[in-house]
Amino acid sequence: MTARRLSRLELRIMDVLWSQGPSSVREVQQAFPEAERPAYTTVQTTMNRLEAKHALRRVKKVGNAYVFEALISSAAAHCRIIDEVLDLFGGRTQPLIAHLIESRKLTMDDLREAQATLRRIAAQERRK
Repeated sequence: MTARRLSRLELRIMDVLWSQGPSSVREVQQAFPEAERPAYTTVQTTMNRLEAKHALRRVKKVGNAYVFEALISSAAAHCRIIDEVLDLFGGRTQPLIAHLIESRKLTMDDLREAQATLRRIAAQERRK
């Protein structure tokens, strides 16, 4: 599934499924804030598209409503988005990191966490 791009609305629907677990179209629609809630049919169509992309599946039917669950994890979807952004920069991370620093979205805590992750990966590589 990760080869297929998800739209902003598709990601928002997936966020609902990741946080609430298996849900009907109505439950997903109701999870949106009222001021920006898409129409029921819009959510239904989008969820059918997500099913076609193998991002979610129908798990049961309750009355006339189907209950859907996510087939991909939030981590997999987020990694795909990050990979797409990096592709825009030819795979280079420096422009992205520079922007995060200049926009003050990258904190010292983020850097410490990144350093710890790099050390852990380096240690794993040395053990191989």
